[in-house]
Amino acid sequence: MRAQIGSCVVGERGVLKLVEKYGFKVFDSHKEHLFDSTEKMMRAEIKTIPNGVYRGESTVYYDGRTPGSKFKIKVKITVEDEEITFDYSDTDPQTDGFVNGTYTSSASATLLTFLQMVNPDIPHNDGMVRPVKIIIPEGTILNAKYPAATTFGNHLCPPNADAIIRALSRAIPKRVTAGWNQLSCYLTSGYDPRKKDNYVDIGFLGLKGGSGATYGVDGYDHIGMIDASGGVLDQDYEMFEQQTPHLLLHHEYWPDSAGAGQWRGGLGVETMFKIGGAETKIVTFGDGDVEPPFGLFEGKKATLNKIELRYPDGKVYKTTSKDLVKDVPSGTILFQQAGGGGGYGNPYLRHPAQVAQEAKNGIISIEKAKEDYGVIIDPETFEVNLKETGKLRKKTK
Repeated sequence: MRAQIGSCVVGERGVLKLVEKYGFKVFDSHKEHLFDSTEKMMRAEIKTIPNGVYRGESTVYYDGRTPGSKFKIKVKITVEDEEITFDYSDTDPQTDGFVNGTYTSSASATLLTFLQMVNPDIPHNDGMVRPVKIIIPEGTILNAKYPAATTFGNHLCPPNADAIIRALSRAIPKRVTAGWNQLSCYLTSGYDPRKKDNYVDIGFLGLKGGSGATYGVDGYDHIGMIDASGGVLDQDYEMFEQQTPHLLLHHEYWPDSAGAGQWRGGLGVETMFKIGGAETKIVTFGDGDVEPPFGLFEGKKATLNKIELRYPDGKVYKTTSKDLVKDVPSGTILFQQAGGGGGYGNPYLRHPAQVAQEAKNGIISIEKAKEDYGVIIDPETFEVNLKETGKLRKKTK
């Protein structure tokens, strides 16, 4: 927080120096020129999207209070020449639990998703949002009315993005991605006898699985925290064991977790560690344990999230996506699977040699290569049986 405050102070000094050097009038005119130029860039991008009305929806599962509850996010996207409107008026009302968003978090999610589909060189300033209109009525799950609980609000970004992607996939199919793995996180707290003190740890190791594939590109394997380092080493193993009484047993990419496609989704990740210490509590929060990331244009869906506690006495407890488990005994194994991303395009269009290479590298199994891609691979040499592959693909096309 001090670093953020400090960066703002440094930025302020720079702006004041510019004003002092050139005068406020010159500074302000250049600022407005920058905003106007940015607006033109955004309008040019919107103009490449065919005019029309596009609708998409997604589902939010479990509000943390009523098991089995689910809520719809519905967006109507209207493109008219150089302007675009995102209208969430048909989205379900806010929940009684803590799974609600605020206007700011939901509007930010809308812009973030849309910016992934336009020129990445567009500057982020006021001019960027002038041609973009966002309507999110108060009282909906994306804009809850005070004093509703909004703890989970930022994590409604992924289902919000899913709705937008589904809507715009019909307008700009080569600029959207298949579904991404949704956050599924655990937080452990308790007493560390080594330090004779309490600890708290957020499980960044398996926080997110793979991203969705897009036209021409496979998904990103284990995206991790988008605003952090990303990837498998999103949390240093040694630091994890120093800062908690836990012992990491297993953390690696999860084979067969990605949705198949001409371009496959990103791989998910498996994490396993032994819980140490005393008075351990585990909080889980997230989604993705009911509906897997979707595929696009004949691409296949990916895998579900799972967090499981394996107790020393043999008992196994599968947590819900919003859960609190108290008095977890030392020696319990926490096992997590963060799913992969959805696939894009017909899997049979993926080159057999590429499928065989990924089977050799352990990304997919030989069984899945046959089942999803129609590729017959020799389990000893990992060479493709082109004749049998051709027969299978022709038979099941």
